[in-house]
Amino acid sequence: MLAAGLTAAGTSAHAATPNRWGFAVVNVTSGVPDLNHQAGSWPAGPTVTVSPGGVGQVYVRFPNIGIPSGGVVHVTAMSDSAQWCQVQKWTMVGADEVVAVQCYKYGGTPLFTPFSIVFSESTGLLPAPKAFGYVHWKPAGGGIGSQYNSAGAVNTVTPLGVGVWSVRLPGLGSTGLAGNIQVTSVDPVNPARCKASDWTPTSAEQKVTVRCHNATNAPFNAGWNLTYQRERAITGAGIPPKNFAYTFDNVPANPGPYMPVPPAVNYNSQPPFTNDILGAGVGLRLVTFHGVGVLQDDVQVTAYGTGPEYCNLLTTWATFGGDALVRDVACYNATTRVNQPSFVTYVSAF
Repeated sequence: MLAAGLTAAGTSAHAATPNRWGFAVVNVTSGVPDLNHQAGSWPAGPTVTVSPGGVGQVYVRFPNIGIPSGGVVHVTAMSDSAQWCQVQKWTMVGADEVVAVQCYKYGGTPLFTPFSIVFSESTGLLPAPKAFGYVHWKPAGGGIGSQYNSAGAVNTVTPLGVGVWSVRLPGLGSTGLAGNIQVTSVDPVNPARCKASDWTPTSAEQKVTVRCHNATNAPFNAGWNLTYQRERAITGAGIPPKNFAYTFDNVPANPGPYMPVPPAVNYNSQPPFTNDILGAGVGLRLVTFHGVGVLQDDVQVTAYGTGPEYCNLLTTWATFGGDALVRDVACYNATTRVNQPSFVTYVSAF
């Protein structure tokens, strides 16, 4: 029934204040996933639930926040090997929002992999310097399915070739690199991975290049979701939650601990706390978000660069002494761990 009820996200929406949001760590194929890592804008009482689909596929049900179409979803696999997860589709089922997620190991073999997931839908405006925007690009070149821009402008997407698109977020500009980017592949049939490969801010807009690859390393025309955040949580919200942070590991060979620069890409909502990164071996990065680690919470990761590299999480992050410890971000080229730039974002429900 869930499979029959799911349709690809559709209509556009311009926004900046979250109307609906939810996140979870999905560590089971059926039932209620980890209660320490799930929260949402629904009233107290119900929980996120999960039901199995085909091999490597699950349906994630966020209670009482369903919308007929729109919004955006991000997922990040959690594994100690070369695996990723992607969104297949999402829609309203009854009063709930249901997301179909499919996971693969490198080469395209489906298998269940634990993952973190976040869904949000926004409307309204947001005064600078805070900024938030998203775009859902439909699979098979279907165009923009949904979008939002906290300046009230219209985001655009221009295909540049097989598996490459230029995304413009007007009105969300900055004089230098500032904020964070998350990209997730969307395809109901084909294994695909997507990432950000170029980021060029101007005072007028954010310009981001998205690249996608198939089950191996060939460029591929998948669908995808992109979210840009600046001084806002990945859910689109801000105060609450008081506790959120993001960083751009733009020198991945730096053994650390180091704090990425410029400071605007290494934001922490609880100054004077900040974030730092420490190498844990080739392709492994320990990211610490100081002072914001409060359950329930979520982490998302996206690789950055022009090649086919991709990143996931080794396991569920931890909170200790008020810090959120992401141990570790792991990046791969095919099945080999490599030092790769990545975007990492953290959000608490509080």
